[in-house]
Amino acid sequence: MKKITLFLTLLVFSFSCKSTKIASSWKEPGKEVDLKKLNKILVVAMLKNENSRHQAETEILEFLDGKGVASFDYLKTDFDKSNEEALREKIKKDGFDGAITMRLLDVERERTYTLSYIGPNGWNPITFQNYYYRNWPSNQGPGYFLTTKTFVVEIAIFSIIEDKIIWTSETQTVNPDGVDKMTKEISKVLYKRMVKEGFLKR
Repeated sequence: MKKITLFLTLLVFSFSCKSTKIASSWKEPGKEVDLKKLNKILVVAMLKNENSRHQAETEILEFLDGKGVASFDYLKTDFDKSNEEALREKIKKDGFDGAITMRLLDVERERTYTLSYIGPNGWNPITFQNYYYRNWPSNQGPGYFLTTKTFVVEIAIFSIIEDKIIWTSETQTVNPDGVDKMTKEISKVLYKRMVKEGFLKR
């Protein structure tokens, strides 16, 4: 029973990130970030829906060993976010080393039509007669539409001390099951890529 449970757990984990892939990424050549040496990292999810923003930032915080600060807690409503210089001074004064931003670039939709088949149960080798039977209009159901949604998300990492971008990527997630799960999946995929590239050191 334990072996079966372990197998199922590994199976679920192995498929958990398959709906997310990295379309492109860039890092500053020779740049390495040691997470242990960082003090504070500002996390900003640039999403219109406030609840989605909270969920996304909270999920990213889990990967930062308690050093992350969510923008919904830090940049209160009374702060003028449009004042670029004021924002620069505030984050430097408050001792931030870096910032991570998440931005939804696009939602691509693909709609496909699938016919329902009404016929005998079981599998038969493909012959002329069963092909003819399966594809004759009177043996087909009304059919249905399937819509596939692909969320294109940009993640960028900034050095506050150096005042520049040091890593960026574009991810694609197919039919995500909620913002929190999508963000968690993206974070896992990107974390593995950053470690593999030698950008992130733990």
